[in-house]
Amino acid sequence: MSQSTNPPLPHSYDSTHQHQANGDYALAAYQYDLPSNLIAQEPTNPRDQSRLMVVSSRTEHQHVHFRDLPKFLGAGDLLIINNTRVIPARMYGYKPSGAKVEVLLLEPRPPQWLALVKPGRRLKPGSWIHFGPDVDQPLLKARVEDCDRTTNGRLLTFESTTDTPVTQLMEALGEVPLPPYIQHSQAEPEQYQTIYAQHPGAVAAPTAGLHFTPEVFHALEQRGVQRAEVTLHVGLGTFRPVESAAIKDHQMHAEWVDLPQKTVDLIQETKARNNRVFAVGTTTVRTLEGVATQEGQLKAYQGPVNLFIYPGYQWKVVDGLITNFHLPGSSLLMLVSALVGRQRLMELYQAAISQSYRFYSFGDAMVILPDARQ
Repeated sequence: MSQSTNPPLPHSYDSTHQHQANGDYALAAYQYDLPSNLIAQEPTNPRDQSRLMVVSSRTEHQHVHFRDLPKFLGAGDLLIINNTRVIPARMYGYKPSGAKVEVLLLEPRPPQWLALVKPGRRLKPGSWIHFGPDVDQPLLKARVEDCDRTTNGRLLTFESTTDTPVTQLMEALGEVPLPPYIQHSQAEPEQYQTIYAQHPGAVAAPTAGLHFTPEVFHALEQRGVQRAEVTLHVGLGTFRPVESAAIKDHQMHAEWVDLPQKTVDLIQETKARNNRVFAVGTTTVRTLEGVATQEGQLKAYQGPVNLFIYPGYQWKVVDGLITNFHLPGSSLLMLVSALVGRQRLMELYQAAISQSYRFYSFGDAMVILPDARQ
């Protein structure tokens, strides 16, 4: 692996674009160099032994461990978690000729699935993919119905060749996908799930939640911190790269969310008491802020959201944030910058690098307290 994980700039990027897209709105402003040895390949065990950077003000931060999180929240605060569960979205199959095919399920589009397929160009509409140990007698088949130009994916219709239901076969034949930057992990599938994962549908974990343990939740309850849940099935919107030199030109892919009335009520009660709402992870942020922006108010909602949050965004719900350390040039990095400021966040990332924090999905965490907001 190379020493820098910076993604290449788009082919269209040049000095003219840089002049037009300067400051906080330039993709180039969200790049940083990360030594490859800081990309976490294994989860921390126990989970709450991971490190935690506490960003307490606009100028101050400190280094503790995640088990210390309850010390920084108080009675009446509300913690909101994303209870999605990662599905076995990576499947390995064959063309009828025997050539290998890799499928990554992105989202259901009943009665079909949107998926990324490799090699995709050779799988035209009408092609078949076979799954199972015997390519000539597959347990499960998928027909390519159409191409999706927005994602460069394929729409697949799955068929069982036995009495076993399609969903059961997909569960048995698939595997939980780890991100491509985790290349030699010995992690068990459950280690890439939060301990509160409940509703299957995500193709990647809401990784800020991976640090929580029953002991941390118990300590939070002892301090009088309440907890509420949302569901966002993590999909393409989370990891689709920003390719526009001017980040304002980026279009987020929609993801399905469920914001229950009970959670809305708890948020409103918390705000009425002048207590604080903490989101666990950028997916929770996109759920809450996405619904509030899209619907004009915070209300119970089920459906798609595609809010792109970057500096200049006017926050409506979230006061504080618990999050991991994100990839250079990612929309997640821009979301966190909208809370604390781009320059401040880049300084914090350099501090994390100098302290050998572990980055990305299995990495360490940061909590941004309300006093640290710009």
